[in-house]
Amino acid sequence: MRKKKSKYMNLGIRWFFLITVILFVLLVGRVSYVQLADKVEGTEIKNYVNEKYNSTQVIPALRGGIYDANGQPLAEEVNSYTVSAVLDPKASKNSKIPLNVVDKEKTARELAPILNVSEQSILDQLSKKKYQVELGPGGRRNISQDKKDKIEKLALPGIIFTPTHTRYYPNGVFASHILGYTTLDDAGNLVGEMGLEKSLNKEMTEKDGKVTYLRDRKGNILPYAKEKITPPKNGDNVNLTLETKIQSLLEDSMTEVEKEYKPEKMVAIVEDPKTGKILAMSNRPSFDPNKHDITNYTNDAVSSAFESGSTMKIFTVAAAMNEGVYNGNEYYHSGSYKIGKTTIHDVNRSGWGSITFDEGVQRSSNVAMAILLNQKLGADRYLQYYKKFGLTQKTGINIPGEVAGRLLYNMPLEQTTTAFGQGSTVTPIEIVQGAGAIANDGKMMKPYLVNSIVDPDTQKTVTQYHPEVVDTPITAETAKRERALLSTVITSPHGTGHAYALDGYTLAGKTGTAQISDGKGQYSKGLGQNYFSFIGMAPADKPELVMYVSVLKPKLQPTQLGSAPVSQIFKTVMQGALEYMKVEKTGTENVKQIVDHDSTSVPNLQGLSVDDAKSLTIGNGLKFVQLGDGSTVLGQSIKNGSKVVRGTTIYVKTDGKNKMPLMDGWSLLDVRRISDLFNLKLTTKGSGFVISQSKNSGSEIRDGDFLSIELQPPSQAENSQNKIEVKTKG
Repeated sequence: MRKKKSKYMNLGIRWFFLITVILFVLLVGRVSYVQLADKVEGTEIKNYVNEKYNSTQVIPALRGGIYDANGQPLAEEVNSYTVSAVLDPKASKNSKIPLNVVDKEKTARELAPILNVSEQSILDQLSKKKYQVELGPGGRRNISQDKKDKIEKLALPGIIFTPTHTRYYPNGVFASHILGYTTLDDAGNLVGEMGLEKSLNKEMTEKDGKVTYLRDRKGNILPYAKEKITPPKNGDNVNLTLETKIQSLLEDSMTEVEKEYKPEKMVAIVEDPKTGKILAMSNRPSFDPNKHDITNYTNDAVSSAFESGSTMKIFTVAAAMNEGVYNGNEYYHSGSYKIGKTTIHDVNRSGWGSITFDEGVQRSSNVAMAILLNQKLGADRYLQYYKKFGLTQKTGINIPGEVAGRLLYNMPLEQTTTAFGQGSTVTPIEIVQGAGAIANDGKMMKPYLVNSIVDPDTQKTVTQYHPEVVDTPITAETAKRERALLSTVITSPHGTGHAYALDGYTLAGKTGTAQISDGKGQYSKGLGQNYFSFIGMAPADKPELVMYVSVLKPKLQPTQLGSAPVSQIFKTVMQGALEYMKVEKTGTENVKQIVDHDSTSVPNLQGLSVDDAKSLTIGNGLKFVQLGDGSTVLGQSIKNGSKVVRGTTIYVKTDGKNKMPLMDGWSLLDVRRISDLFNLKLTTKGSGFVISQSKNSGSEIRDGDFLSIELQPPSQAENSQNKIEVKTKG
């Protein structure tokens, strides 16, 4: 007899089957969902799988480097380390040796000199209630391999190193405003913050690569899995036109002058005028890009426009020569020149009497420039040359921060002062570009400092810069003629550039002493309260280099001239650069050849009648001044046969009563010539130009008389070569 199934058993089977089907459907649905969905419960499926079964390693790339003209590194990315200290004793659990800092005082004492921070600052960090700390600014700034090795030798427990990269500038204070510096962003990447590091940050920024491979659950790399490699992209390298040896000469010289004279600012630029390549450029104050000890964020060589003073006279003379209105042997009356109610003075307010324009250039006469502008050229015609020399716009040099000078040229006074470098402003790089036209036979080259940008991975040139002619403001003939004249600024007895003469090389150049405006129409006064500058090119016949130097407010001794710090920089760098470039020395013979066109021999006047002596003197291109009322010449101030510049004054002693000349503004050399002529017993005080004399002008002068004079430098006597005196009526 069959046993009857319990209805409860049948019901249980049904429920079990139903639950199983439901679970199966849910499982199939879940699996299908997981397979089809991109994200489950907020987790990216692909990322989860990749993280679990794929390993990725970063292939680091390097930031592009900056190199000089010869491939020497000026900025590069190097291996470095961050120093940290493990403080938590739990780090040493289950370890036979301590893995945390044990002796805080000893650790601070031994690390301080290596990290260049105080013991107390390290001790403060070691006392924090943290698992691990970075050891102060010395650690965070990243240390070199050498310092890491020194710390490791100390065997200090708990000190660990994290490898990283840092930007390194091997030359320290070296073209710092050009190179700039970098900092780390939030992601730990180097980012340019100044100079080329900032302006070319995109080009120099690297992109890391990576390698990806499959692994099993235990982390083992699968034997037949293919690696996926994304190669790194190193940043592009930047090649400059800078010559490290010339730049080093400049940096060292400026550092010495900075220590000795403590000026507020200094700027210097060295250029190849044939190409426009900048071979050296520096500013003071400067800084070390490795330390970021910055007090001046401005690259004054390109970013500061100022009233440059008499260096601007080279452009006025160039314009007059090129227009055929400059006659160097023509005479004009020096000392002062009126424009409306305003009187413009030379540095010697009384002037040097009637002198030639060539002598006016040699003496840096403002009056000569005023006459050239107003009576020879005309304001409109001069403005055309001013613009053609690039003095009203940016040069376009390929470094950041350039500004343009400001032209102040509306009124007759403004037009006149612009002709001798006051009122209107220019930048040092604008002066160098314009002077390059005079050095390069009329062709003005665009200055540039970045030579090329190169992909280091492929060695392909991304960007290449080439010499570019900007304009031709003057002819080659004019350029040669002006260089010959500017060479007499160095060689002439009247020249203001004696301090800049080079050994074995001819030099053409122009000095500058500019007043400093307070922006309210007033100018600073006092010894050294000026912008002292010089623009020079050498060798004078075929210049290889143009160099500009300016020094703001040097601390001068009463007997020092403003040219002292400027010439110290100029002579050191120009002489060294020419020798480094193996430019052949020309010696004094070449100087003689260049200035011969402007020189003449002093005739023998002794025993001649005054009339014959005067005729002979003037016929030789010289000036004749009779000191006595006699009829026969007994002596002359410059020995016969001497080579002098045309226009030089010859004082003659006669057989009658001789009268003392007015010596205001005379150089000591001129005074000594008169003293020798009359066997005077001369005593002097100070240096520079005569401001007072013991014997009044017009008084009788006899052989053996006593004469005492006082001299002062131009900056002390008149504050500037560009003194403007305003007189108002009523």
